[in-house]
Amino acid sequence: MSTIDKNLSSFLDIATDSDFSIHNLPYGIFSDSTDGKRRAGIAIGEQVLDLSVLEAEGLLSLDGGSYFDQNTLNAFIDSGRDNWSKARTTIQTLLSSDCDTLRDNTDLQQKALFQQSDVTMHLPVQVPGFTDFYSSKEHATNVGTMFRDPSNALLPNWTEMPVGYNGRASTVIVSGTEVIRPSGQLKPNADDRPIFSPCKRLDFELETAFVVGKGNNIGQPIAVDNAIDHIFGMVLLNDWSARDIQKWEYVPLGPFNAKTFASEVSPWIVTMEALAPFKMPCPTQEPKPLAYLNEKDSNNSYDIHLSVELLPENAEEATVVCETNFKYMYWSMAQQLTHHTITGCKVEVGDMMGSGTISGPTPDSYGSMLEIAWNATKPVTLKGGETRSFIEDGDTVIMKGYSEKDGIRVGFGEVRGKVLPALNFDFDK
Repeated sequence: MSTIDKNLSSFLDIATDSDFSIHNLPYGIFSDSTDGKRRAGIAIGEQVLDLSVLEAEGLLSLDGGSYFDQNTLNAFIDSGRDNWSKARTTIQTLLSSDCDTLRDNTDLQQKALFQQSDVTMHLPVQVPGFTDFYSSKEHATNVGTMFRDPSNALLPNWTEMPVGYNGRASTVIVSGTEVIRPSGQLKPNADDRPIFSPCKRLDFELETAFVVGKGNNIGQPIAVDNAIDHIFGMVLLNDWSARDIQKWEYVPLGPFNAKTFASEVSPWIVTMEALAPFKMPCPTQEPKPLAYLNEKDSNNSYDIHLSVELLPENAEEATVVCETNFKYMYWSMAQQLTHHTITGCKVEVGDMMGSGTISGPTPDSYGSMLEIAWNATKPVTLKGGETRSFIEDGDTVIMKGYSEKDGIRVGFGEVRGKVLPALNFDFDK
């Protein structure tokens, strides 16, 4: 559905500005203790609804078996779109103010509802593969202006195809995981040999990622007009980056160790069905894409407000350093997925594909510290008086995102990560 039923309400008390309204119902994996049993839930208001309990009680029966008493969502996602829709409709009905099944059963509520503050969230899917794109024209232009020719900031291929690279699925981590500052080869002086050092230019990249919901066979590309059927939902993504390591290593094959140490995602997957009312056209693409990338549906982007906050260690209050929107993305998710598979590449359920840094047209909408502080030439002053050009030890980066229309909000929650000091290496031992 692409419309919002404003008459739909829950019997639970949900704040109007909650990311997790009854119109959302994002999926995640949680446990009620750090080492407890993991199972599937949905976020509703400030609570988590345990889907394994509903399944065990016979209130959530899907085709093909049981899916929610598991430690990932892969099996449920792989069960197909009919089950996605059936689950969403059933859960929405059970939570509605008009249905007495859960509303009037306090014993069932005690078994099935948990406060989000009391549970531990885990990575929602097993991630077979991770790909990161580079699909914000504003971001690519800013980087090209800084490091190449400002009058020719974009490389010739950028407006012809969604540029991307294959990253490391093994270091996709869930929000709240602390990030150790990476170390590697840096080349601070062009005339000297490189040195081994902790990264001195650690950065965030404000992104989203989509989760593949339906794979393909090797050798069989996914058509662009069918690509959205292969996408289950979206998460927020902080694709941590070591800018100085990247500067030295990226020629000739692109990012490597600078991008493999941590890609941090929000724990809740917001489904494409929940985001459907917020669809909108992509920016005009010029030149017109080649036929295999040319979408018939012009409504191929989403109005998602995004922000980044920076919280230094021991600071009392975070500072908002970026506010932007997913709608600025030049290449759509469908185009990204189609281009990824056009040579016959096989994608699998649970694969995550990052959007690339999402920057808008103004300095306050740039999606990385590299841009915000313009390669350290314009340091940012935070609340409390500290300044930042890049991320320092003890800093916590908090990314948030939501869509809102007609008073209805569908949000992602947040992805939050704190930076720890680099490891000490003693190569003489």
